[in-house]
Amino acid sequence: MPHRAFTRKVETKQATVAVIGLGYVGLPIAVAFAESGLTTVALDIDHEKVDRLRGGVSYIPDVSSDAVATQVQEGRLLPGTDEAVLDGMDAAVICVPTPFTKAKSPDLTAVVASAEMVARHLRSGQLVVLQSTTYPGTTEEVVRPILERTGLQVGHDFFLAFSPERIDPGNRRYGVTNTPKVVGGCTPACTKACVALFEILIAADQIHQVHGPRAAEMCKLLENTFRSVNIALVNELLKLGDRMGIDLWEVIDAAATKPFGFMPFYPGPGVGGHCIPVDPYYLAWKAREYDFHTKFIELAAETNASMPFYTVRKVTESLNRGGRAVKAAKILILGVAFKRDIDDPRNSPALEVLKMLAGQGAEVTYHDPYIPKVALSEDRFLTGASTATLESVPLTAARLEAQDCVLIAVAHRCFEFPWIVRHSRLVVDAQNATKMIQEGRDKIVKL
Repeated sequence: MPHRAFTRKVETKQATVAVIGLGYVGLPIAVAFAESGLTTVALDIDHEKVDRLRGGVSYIPDVSSDAVATQVQEGRLLPGTDEAVLDGMDAAVICVPTPFTKAKSPDLTAVVASAEMVARHLRSGQLVVLQSTTYPGTTEEVVRPILERTGLQVGHDFFLAFSPERIDPGNRRYGVTNTPKVVGGCTPACTKACVALFEILIAADQIHQVHGPRAAEMCKLLENTFRSVNIALVNELLKLGDRMGIDLWEVIDAAATKPFGFMPFYPGPGVGGHCIPVDPYYLAWKAREYDFHTKFIELAAETNASMPFYTVRKVTESLNRGGRAVKAAKILILGVAFKRDIDDPRNSPALEVLKMLAGQGAEVTYHDPYIPKVALSEDRFLTGASTATLESVPLTAARLEAQDCVLIAVAHRCFEFPWIVRHSRLVVDAQNATKMIQEGRDKIVKL
């Protein structure tokens, strides 16, 4: 069988792997391959990232600098920017971003560029794995034609598979080596080759094979659409509970005592990151090709997208009740990451809230120990300069006391919420971070 030679090279640790894209997905898997004993080329177009890795410094919280330094020093992790290093690679794993356009259509620019780069160095016996989250059909309809233009044929000359990334930034329990892997190859031989590669990292019984890339691609979208829909449900009920005078956070805690048939999801100022705000739109876009409209899924995405507006309204109403207009009000936002304890602000709802409040004339600052600086560019909520840069301000008692409102947008574990409430005039809590606080309760407004 054509995959056996590849499998033998992996099992004997003679295979070389290239990981393309060194973000939250690519860097952890590149380091994991290197730690498993495979020579691993870590390729990215960002020279600054590559220079830091060469110096033994990690820029991803989930990957320690010690781990990077050890693998670089031992010659198993080879960071680079020159695609020439792809010559002779036995496997190429593509982990590049797949954002959407302003019109909510898939942007596969990075995937296409990566596939074309791999094609320029493709050879017989090589495995190519796409990990970037995307719509069903991308591997076979976009990547495969690019690779087969070389004259090599999938399943006979080289192997092609999709295996969705399941990285959860900041998750201290599950990582690259203990999260089950889903694999779908273009042919059975492709699937077997991909399984052989990931068995270096993950136990064989933790690798689940599906019938082709489309099923694997849909698997990832199902996982994140499931979360999107359930988050939208509690966000909608939060708004209803607000009108009815019911604390939905208390309701969720009560429902979660049921040991079966219920899984708790929690409301907030919106959804962020690269997956939950993006994936439903990828699926909806592809569904239209089949004259199918994913109304339920799109409604959930719209509900979640409305939460930054709802949060701004809560801040405005809370200020008004104290006789203060939002215009010229001093507002401090705590946290601008897309979730707690990480340094990633991609699609952060907190940033949307910040920009909307600034657009209404508020004097907005933020504090986030994980994100020292954010760039706000070409945004519909901001007027004046096309690009604005904000820096995280120090969090002091004097600063808190000077604010008209403090908004808890992200509940980082390092925040001392009793101290924050004690020194603030008004706290709008979008994360239920103050639920155990009794002193100063009259100053707290829940989302």
